[in-house]
Amino acid sequence: MPQPINLDAVNAFLPCMTPRAWIDAALSDLPTLLIDHANCEKKAAATAMSLMHRHTENPVLLNKMSRLAREELRHFEQVMKIMQRRGIDYTLVTASRYAAGLRDLVRKKDPGRLVDTLLVGALIEARSCERFATLVPYLDGELAEFYASLLKSESRHFQDYLRLAADLSDEAELEARLGVFRKREQELIESTDSEMRFHSGVPRH
Repeated sequence: MPQPINLDAVNAFLPCMTPRAWIDAALSDLPTLLIDHANCEKKAAATAMSLMHRHTENPVLLNKMSRLAREELRHFEQVMKIMQRRGIDYTLVTASRYAAGLRDLVRKKDPGRLVDTLLVGALIEARSCERFATLVPYLDGELAEFYASLLKSESRHFQDYLRLAADLSDEAELEARLGVFRKREQELIESTDSEMRFHSGVPRH
């Protein structure tokens, strides 16, 4: 098992912890959890690539997003191998409302759009990290070891997104925008959801 990672910064950044009801739902449907996890890794890589295409003038962003995209695609491959070993087909599952619900609040024009997009990225990565850590004690050996191994990179991704946003905005703006996104994030995590997904709220069933 990988060495424990200090998640104090992640937990302090998030507005709430994952409800127990979501944990129970996820553990009762690991195939769906893994399929949606694979989708999340693909989307994270695509987001990083999109930022690289749109902001070629920012060498720090280009470097961090290039590394992030490679890591997310490697995680996708690792999830796929676990699914194959377990006989889980990579079937189509609908996206949760989580990421779209956060992105609805992103401003339409740069530099505000970029700052908000980076803050959304920070929240998604922090939530992913928190959920991996939350699930680890309840998973079988293979999955527990895999999810524990992701904590370091997910925590770093959260910090990278947050630092990039901080470099592009003053402290007052950053805190104001974070307040807006944290409020929405908590609503999405704690409210009832129509189905269980990796970033969903509490499933109705």
